[in-house]
Amino acid sequence: MPKLRTTSRPPARTTAAALPDRERVGERLRAIRKRHGLTLQALSTRSGVALSTLSKIELGQISVSYEKFAAVARALQVDIASLFDPLAEAAPAAGRRPVVVRTTLDAAPRYDAENYDYRMLATGFPAKRMTPLHGIVVARQMAQFPDYIRHPGQEFVMVLSGRVRIHFETGEVVDLARQESAYFDSGVGHVYLSTGKADARVVVVMTE
Repeated sequence: MPKLRTTSRPPARTTAAALPDRERVGERLRAIRKRHGLTLQALSTRSGVALSTLSKIELGQISVSYEKFAAVARALQVDIASLFDPLAEAAPAAGRRPVVVRTTLDAAPRYDAENYDYRMLATGFPAKRMTPLHGIVVARQMAQFPDYIRHPGQEFVMVLSGRVRIHFETGEVVDLARQESAYFDSGVGHVYLSTGKADARVVVVMTE
């Protein structure tokens, strides 16, 4: 099984837009955790995410991958969208469960991580069975990842612009150009890299 290189990772991007997003998500996580009556240690035990990592997420000090957010959401038994958008937790009025929700990209909750920038889509739909998001693939080298990303379920990706290379821990590599797509078992370790001149833009849909 191939190993990721252990060369140093590039410094995290600290744009003016990124830091407030991390702080907002940290505040959301803290509020949900406390509402469930859990300590950081208890949430760490349930989710498998390190205590120090959870603490730094809540303080907005670091950005983390979807994999860790998904683990935390499972441990809290909430829709992962609720970590990014308080509207995701709003209960629909009695008998008024929505048939459809619309999302504009500009209004979608944003989270800028080191390797991917996310915009969470359809956060207002209750009890979603899928997690759709728009992503910008910032990473360009395997060395930017400490490990492959793994989370339960299946994953669909379509490239909107640019080019994407998906590396799997099995050694398989898939190259995708604009309007090409892939569907795979997201429990198999994988990473996305941009290989074109500009950072690739993708739509990703994940299920558990």
